[in-house]
Amino acid sequence: MLRMGAKNKMAQNNNTEKRLWDAANALWTNSGLKPSQFSIPVLGLIFLRFADFKFEKIKKEIEKTASKSNRREVGKDDFKSKGIYIPEKSRYSYLLSLSEGSNISAAINEAMKAIEEENEDLKGILPKDYSDLSNDMLFALLKTFSKIEVD
Repeated sequence: MLRMGAKNKMAQNNNTEKRLWDAANALWTNSGLKPSQFSIPVLGLIFLRFADFKFEKIKKEIEKTASKSNRREVGKDDFKSKGIYIPEKSRYSYLLSLSEGSNISAAINEAMKAIEEENEDLKGILPKDYSDLSNDMLFALLKTFSKIEVD
């Protein structure tokens, strides 16, 4: 018999799998990409989603510690020492807040470049060619992946 936590985890995994299939179907029908080309844009957006989650978690931890110790202002190096620094315009929440009329592909490309500039370990490895996808498609993918539970 499965415990409640295991059942919730299975449901969460099924939900994530459904969202990934929905994204693949949308890409197949609306993007002109071949299925073998889906992984790069999808994994890039999922990376942004999880990186933003990790950044926010670290941010709360750093701010809590800083407020207790009355220390200097929190800066980029505090985040980098804990894992990753995500510039404001690279955060998933920022990209998700862009209007549908915005140039979302350019914003995502710039987000990836900014993350690489701030995090030496990521230089040259993040996807930066989202111009093949329409803004409508990218906006739909951002919304779809925002519903994936990351906790």
